[in-house]
Amino acid sequence: MQLWRRKFLWLALSASWILLIFLGVFPLLRLAVPPRPQPGHPNGWPHWLDAPLLRSFFQLEELPEDAPQPPPASHGGSCSWGTCFDTSKCRGNGFKVFVYPATGQTSEVHHRILASLKASHYHTPSPSDACLLLLLPSLDSPAPACSLQPLHWNRGRNHLVLNLHPAPCPRASWLGQAMVAEASPMVDTFRPGFDVALPHLPEAHPLRGGVPGQLQQYSPHPGAALVALANEKGRWYMPGTHTSACPWNGHCEQDPGPEKTHPGDMLPNATFCLIPGHRPEASSFLQALQAGCIPVLLSPLWELPFSEVIDWTKAAILADKRLPLQAFFCFPSVLQVLAALQEMPRERVLTLRQQTQFLWDAYFSSVEKVIHTTLEIIQDRIFGTSARPSLLWNSPPGALLALPTFSMSPQDFPFYHLQRGSRPEGRFSALIWMGGPGHPPLKLIQAVAGSQHCAQVDFAFMVWQSFPERMVGFLTWSHFWDEARGGWGYTAEMTNEFSMVLTTAAFYHRYYHTLFTHTLSKPLRTLADEAPTCADVLMNFLVAAVTKLPPIKVPCSKQHQEGAPLSPGGTGPRPEPQSPPRDCINQMVAEFGYMPLVSSHLRLDPVLFKDPVSVQRKKYRSLEKPQGKGC
Repeated sequence: MQLWRRKFLWLALSASWILLIFLGVFPLLRLAVPPRPQPGHPNGWPHWLDAPLLRSFFQLEELPEDAPQPPPASHGGSCSWGTCFDTSKCRGNGFKVFVYPATGQTSEVHHRILASLKASHYHTPSPSDACLLLLLPSLDSPAPACSLQPLHWNRGRNHLVLNLHPAPCPRASWLGQAMVAEASPMVDTFRPGFDVALPHLPEAHPLRGGVPGQLQQYSPHPGAALVALANEKGRWYMPGTHTSACPWNGHCEQDPGPEKTHPGDMLPNATFCLIPGHRPEASSFLQALQAGCIPVLLSPLWELPFSEVIDWTKAAILADKRLPLQAFFCFPSVLQVLAALQEMPRERVLTLRQQTQFLWDAYFSSVEKVIHTTLEIIQDRIFGTSARPSLLWNSPPGALLALPTFSMSPQDFPFYHLQRGSRPEGRFSALIWMGGPGHPPLKLIQAVAGSQHCAQVDFAFMVWQSFPERMVGFLTWSHFWDEARGGWGYTAEMTNEFSMVLTTAAFYHRYYHTLFTHTLSKPLRTLADEAPTCADVLMNFLVAAVTKLPPIKVPCSKQHQEGAPLSPGGTGPRPEPQSPPRDCINQMVAEFGYMPLVSSHLRLDPVLFKDPVSVQRKKYRSLEKPQGKGC
């Protein structure tokens, strides 16, 4: 009898131990991978690329399980937005920023950042007119300079201390009521809703423009590894394509089996990037975004960049916070993580990778974008309940290009009609450039007034309604790289390729006038004022930088091409387009930081255009009048 009782007790203990393992340990090893999305009709990805280049990227709204989590409670002090920031200073002059000048010896990069801020539309030279006063500590500042307070400090009220790199000065009481924008702040000192979390930028990060993301349209490539593991030295370990050959056993640094990358040599060529939660590994986060490698964050101890507005569940995977970091590196845990990642649906993988590329390009690819995003977050706090919705922050082209001073509603912008299934209003306003005193634009006014009977306006407007984010025009230019001069050039010659349309005969959304007036830097605005013939090129630069798409050409008559004025400073009809100065385009490339123009071979014609049928069957008959040969 006692032997039976002992056996029963041993079986009960064994069963309890096994049950404890399955219910207590394995749930801790599971990643927070959302369930497989429900089948349905995809809405289509926004127009980042032309239709032939699009694949089965799913829309972000198809993943409702990725709802953003509420911010954690503050651990960094008693200051909050309501108690330590005076919004009344922002009512008179709007959101204006005063930038403290550099003091002492500073680096060339520091001077360039200050110059960029002073050339932006945020800047005001008067601290009394400023809503926000910005202090940019230099990395070269000596230790005693950390405690120096600027002239208009006022206990730090309405001040922002901007640390683009890991803070050279430790947090101290001298900060007072100042906000801190810091690279990879620790979660225990970060104050949600008051401080701003920045990305960990490398010292050689581009000031403007930046390098585009590396995700290709057919990713993931068959030869790419499934996962790459980051370490604190800025290196990546990739086990190869097949997870069964993974040699990871918790001693990667001593194990020569995995392929290593050296810091700065290359980005990880993998589908998932595993990033441990220690602060040194935060520098790998941007590398993963640029490479289109989905970050898998293992209980991060640092605040994710711009977490106040960016929904990171749409671009990254967060491991269970209950999982101890040491437990991840045991071999069974690695196999379980890899198995969970392998089971993720391909559609969701493509969606996450596409979102990494959008976030990289919109907010992280240059120092200017990081700074401007920081300022826009603070401006949204001032607007309060009228701030931009999450859609504008988390879908192309991003909040930096959706100004709250224009509208808070997505339907008023040209970028979101595809997602909303809507079309722009069926009307337009005509902006007519006035030429010299001897050439009144009577014919153009008559053409616009009789729009229902003018083929070149009605058809072009109908095309634009289908592509409201693009420019639709008749007369085109193309850009090219001039090897002999070592710079960019452009030509008005009629070819099968073009990248610009002339704004004197084009349709585009009125919002681009707002961007042109209020977001371009002072050097670009000065260039347009001093050389009006550069305005066409500059508007095309702006629209291409926003949409990443080329303009659309529609047919026109030869008479139209030769008779239209071509610039605000024109003196009437000319036989050929007047080209802006050659250096105009190179100055713009220098200010933008890259060449945004996109070439195209596409021209949209109406149905039956130039077909050998009766003209009575054609809707836009005047396009084929005998006196005109299409252009």
